[in-house]
Amino acid sequence: MSQPSQQNATDRRTETRTRSELTRVRRESATPKKSGLHIGRLFTTKGSEPLEEGAYEKRVSRITNPDGSIVFEMKDVEVPASWSQVATDVITQKYFRKRGVSDEKGGRNGSEWSAKQVVRRLAGTWRYWGEKYGYFETKEDAENYEAEMQQMLITQAGAPNSPQWFNTGLAWAYDIKGEAQGHYFVDPETEELQRAVDSYSHPQPHACFIQSVKDDLVNEGGIFDLVIREARLFKFGSGTGTNFSAIRSKSEPLSGGGQSSGLMSFLCTIDRAAGAIKSGGTTRRAAKMVCIDIDHPEVEEFINWKVIEEQKVAALHAGSYICKNHLQAIFESARRDGIDPEVNPDLKKLIKAANNEYVPLSYIKRVLMLAEQKESFADDDFNFPTYDTDFRSEAYLTVSGQNSNNSVRLSDEFLGAAKRDEMWNLRNRAKGDVARQVSARKLWNDITYAAWACADPGLQFDTTINDWHTCPSDGRINASNPCSEYMFLDDTACNLASINLIRYYDPETQKLDIKKIRHASRLWTITLEISVLMAQFPSKEIAQNSFIYRTLGLGYANMGTVLMQMGIPYASERGYAICAALTAIIGGQAYATSAEMAEKLGAFSAYKKNRDNMLRVIRNHRRAAYNEVKENYEGLMVAPQGIRSDHCPDYLLESARKVWDEALERGEKHGFRNAQVTVIAPTGTIGLVMDCDTTGIEPDFALVKFKKLVGGGYFKIVNQSVTKALKALKYSETQISEMESYVKGHATLKNCPHINEASLKEKGFTPEALTAIETQLSSAFELKFAFNRFVLGDEFCKNVLGLSEEVLSDPALNILEILGFSRDQIEEANEYVCGTMTIEGAPHLKAEHYPIFDCANRCGKKGERFIPWEAHLRMMAAAQPFISGAISKTINMPEESTIEEVEKAYTLSWEYMLKAVALYRDGSKLSQPLSTSSAGSNYGALFRFLEEENDENISTEEVNDLLAQEMRKPLRRKLPEERHSLTHKFSIANHEGYLTIGLYDDGSPGEIFIKMSKEGSTLSGIMDALALTISLCLQYGVPLEVLVAKFTHARFEPSGMTGNKHVPIVKSIVDYIGRYLALKFLPKETAKKYHNEELIERAYAEANISHLPKLPIERAAESAPEVSLKHVASTSHAPAGTMTASATRGAVTSKEQLQVMQTNMALALNNDDAPMCSTCGMVMVRNGACYKCTGCGETSGCS
Repeated sequence: MSQPSQQNATDRRTETRTRSELTRVRRESATPKKSGLHIGRLFTTKGSEPLEEGAYEKRVSRITNPDGSIVFEMKDVEVPASWSQVATDVITQKYFRKRGVSDEKGGRNGSEWSAKQVVRRLAGTWRYWGEKYGYFETKEDAENYEAEMQQMLITQAGAPNSPQWFNTGLAWAYDIKGEAQGHYFVDPETEELQRAVDSYSHPQPHACFIQSVKDDLVNEGGIFDLVIREARLFKFGSGTGTNFSAIRSKSEPLSGGGQSSGLMSFLCTIDRAAGAIKSGGTTRRAAKMVCIDIDHPEVEEFINWKVIEEQKVAALHAGSYICKNHLQAIFESARRDGIDPEVNPDLKKLIKAANNEYVPLSYIKRVLMLAEQKESFADDDFNFPTYDTDFRSEAYLTVSGQNSNNSVRLSDEFLGAAKRDEMWNLRNRAKGDVARQVSARKLWNDITYAAWACADPGLQFDTTINDWHTCPSDGRINASNPCSEYMFLDDTACNLASINLIRYYDPETQKLDIKKIRHASRLWTITLEISVLMAQFPSKEIAQNSFIYRTLGLGYANMGTVLMQMGIPYASERGYAICAALTAIIGGQAYATSAEMAEKLGAFSAYKKNRDNMLRVIRNHRRAAYNEVKENYEGLMVAPQGIRSDHCPDYLLESARKVWDEALERGEKHGFRNAQVTVIAPTGTIGLVMDCDTTGIEPDFALVKFKKLVGGGYFKIVNQSVTKALKALKYSETQISEMESYVKGHATLKNCPHINEASLKEKGFTPEALTAIETQLSSAFELKFAFNRFVLGDEFCKNVLGLSEEVLSDPALNILEILGFSRDQIEEANEYVCGTMTIEGAPHLKAEHYPIFDCANRCGKKGERFIPWEAHLRMMAAAQPFISGAISKTINMPEESTIEEVEKAYTLSWEYMLKAVALYRDGSKLSQPLSTSSAGSNYGALFRFLEEENDENISTEEVNDLLAQEMRKPLRRKLPEERHSLTHKFSIANHEGYLTIGLYDDGSPGEIFIKMSKEGSTLSGIMDALALTISLCLQYGVPLEVLVAKFTHARFEPSGMTGNKHVPIVKSIVDYIGRYLALKFLPKETAKKYHNEELIERAYAEANISHLPKLPIERAAESAPEVSLKHVASTSHAPAGTMTASATRGAVTSKEQLQVMQTNMALALNNDDAPMCSTCGMVMVRNGACYKCTGCGETSGCS
């Protein structure tokens, strides 16, 4: 160690001792107030220091953009050696306090630099508050508690929600207070409500909030007061949900006279406010839930809100281009030839055409007036903006309803009416009288159609929710937080924590350690209760109610991982039973601990008047553990799915039943300290800190992952659960090794078919170059990514391979193709080296074991299997009976799912006694790319626009066009010595080129020149040969459409985004040439066979075409042999294509950037609908109802 480093370490140890002394003084002042809890040790031993045991190491934490620029960097970060680099990056970037921490010089501008500091800050603060208010019986109990919590945090066995990491302990550990932000808390001593004097003495550890709204405009508790309260939560990264059904509907009378503007008008306003914070906030987007009761008079508008708003986006998109094209044509005509119809007869035709397309006449008149003002408006281009359908576009920003999750609250009464096809009463809000009647079945159909069309609204089953309500004497449960796991009374909050189940699983015995799980559940329940004690809240009402009801949100993560490692399919009766038992054990222990705290510290304030109902709910939980018959349940309209004893391991079943016996027995004697104790949250960011493979109750999403290396870069690995599952299934080491190689590849060129050391040596590869390639194969997503300038070096690429700088700079460069390997050879070699990324078809794997490895999505390019949507519902149904709240989870459905299947999924959700459900059908968002060749799609033929399907009455002009295009001439038709030509500059994935087309006198193409790369390069030579071939084909009478049909859809690199707005995305250079020729020289309907129809219409409307002139029949006949009308009417069939959007690929400038690009490709392969992370640019993955980034830990929700 160098001298400066030794000095820094000494200073840090001194700082630690100083802080320890401060901690000791504070703890001595925090004397217990009453008889508290006894805390034993199970994870640690007496006298041990959890944070001083185990290996630690110093690392660099760096988050980069896809272009390689650094978003965040911190050096000398101290973390346990067992932690992954992702966990290191998340705790460093998101959870380390960056300012106000004492630095080496004693100043206050330092940052936390060690995971130990954060763990001490959290566990120490919890102990301080617990000890101060009598939660521990003795000082030894307090010491034991702190040590056990430190051990769980540092070993990733459990974690609290993000606000705890952000805020808890800043005042206690570092004396960081911060300015007051308008928060409130209840003093535990006096039980009086007080306004917080600073930000951190009482931290904000809660992530989930439910807020009420009154039917009042500006007063406290009203509509615009809610806007302020929501803004306060969004600012600090929390989420909120509200039921807006109290707001009067449109046309209901107001007390002061007049009529209400209605619920939807205010929802639009509040949605815009949330969107502004989403755009400007630095923490994360505004997470918001909007709930409406099914009997609100405006429920129909609410159900179709997002459907109609997306239709507005489509209208803005199409209408803007229609207006732009028509108005531009009118403007140019008027400016060129004037507005006198006698002089410019075409102008009137243009105006009529525009009017027929519903272009406003007033705007047409404005354009004509502008055209005449040549001096004051000299521009030749009439500026009319156009809009696209990207979800980040201006079009989406102009519509409402895009900044919240929307849910409809359904009662069993409504669901029964819909089933019986009865009428349903919509009731006025002020008086409760019937506003009007509608068909319940129609409302239900509207809901299922809207969910099928745009994935909203979700459903919350109001009767089921309130049947399991522990405090109905104080009001109904009306809403949830944004992710739908927390459901309780209005103006309450919940702080979450999750247990990492895999840390309690022993692969040798293939059993879970139930004793440790119960111990962990007890400690986390105590921790969450202490967090309520110490917290501050954004409003008086939430502070008061949270103190009264003390709701908690304990859950778990890695359920899918545990099942796979056990060798049990996620979609299986045994899998459902194990999930049910584990959820029951954790939930039962949490309630038992709550009853234990009630004995020592007293029950929650509202328990007495809710005692009977709460015990009824506890008894129903217990009955589900015993899987009792429906008739035995108390006060339930829908019975739960109990634990199936015939599918559940005995040790889990016995523990689940025993713990609910204890919870009920203790609760009957002492009551409960907390009105609710458990939820299942998405565990997004904290799941990454705990190195979880799966989050919450979810299955895994892929079998192959890219692990971030400590020193930088990525390493491709098979999901660690796969190997452990194969061992549990008794496969041999040799068999497992061969299966792993099938999945992730052999990572070597040795014995590789086609592309190996021998074949590469023949092409000039040196031993040094081959060694360099070998070092990259373990992390390559595809084989081609190991062959690049960063690996081989510029000198080798230029001098040996003969590649120019321009070619090497092309991000779509594929050196393997340049070396002469065919597409099939590359694909076969790629599977050998990089693997299939699926286990389907792996050697030795038995067919009956396939379901064990099923994931949420299809795996790899060849994978066909995935977990069906019904299985997700079954898993939720297994867990729901043992949870106080609900489950945050979105049910993914394939694109081909029907409205009937959506209805079935919603109906099953109700029948399974789920409290809430949200569906997402792939392709249901307007902003998603169109695919006409998806699995099971029957629509491909409908997107091939065929000439023979046109009107059979062919005009003379159409015959002329078709005759000219259908020329068949056996002799060469040479171009004149002097001929017209057009030159077109193009760019494909930043690879520029020029296309020059020589024209016959009739305007048809007769020769082509293609200029790409430098003279003498391989690519340049290939393009010259291609151009010569095309030219000869055209001159010898090969119809242009035949060439276009062969060229389009050819797929190879370079490919991707172009600079041509009419041909925006191509699969190769040849594909681009074919599409460009079709656009320029084929009739519109024919060109549509090789293009997106919308782009063709736009190009023709903008007159950006050079199609054949209408020749007299005599001239056409001079150039063509006899062609029958029957032949004219026939066309070739283009194959069904796939129209997709591709991320813009800029030039790759570093090896690190190449690695990020490969990781994104791997993630995108299994997450077609996922957005890019706004922080680091990686592709996000689904996480419950939200998304999370596996690169930096960013989430799109409130977990």
